[in-house]
Amino acid sequence: MQPLREILLIDDSESDNFVHSRVIKKAKVTAKVTIKYSGEEGLTYLKTLIDEDYPRPDLIFLDINMPGMDGFEFLEHYEELEDVQKAGVVIAMLTTSTSPVDKKKAEKYDLLQHFDNKPLTQENLFKILKEQFPGRFDD
Repeated sequence: MQPLREILLIDDSESDNFVHSRVIKKAKVTAKVTIKYSGEEGLTYLKTLIDEDYPRPDLIFLDINMPGMDGFEFLEHYEELEDVQKAGVVIAMLTTSTSPVDKKKAEKYDLLQHFDNKPLTQENLFKILKEQFPGRFDD
């Protein structure tokens, strides 16, 4: 297994961030979990990662419903970032929404590689890792 550099959680729910970070830490798939509580905070953080050698997160878990900028608005602004800031970053949306409208809307974003319901479980985490990072998390 080749651990990820960093996983970024963008979610306004303190309890969800706590649970998801615990799942990630228990799985030992990265040494660094960064938490941002809004789409704006997440974008500001990512915009500071402009140097090609500066480590970007390998994986972003993004919530849909957040005050201010929701997950879909985040994706629209994320698309405007420099290519170097997005290189190799996988985005997975985690949501409590069961609306088929949200799922359909998510499918319109090429940058979004995964859509799933909360909470993140270790099983779902490894499913995403195996799909998005082939060969790095095989048994």
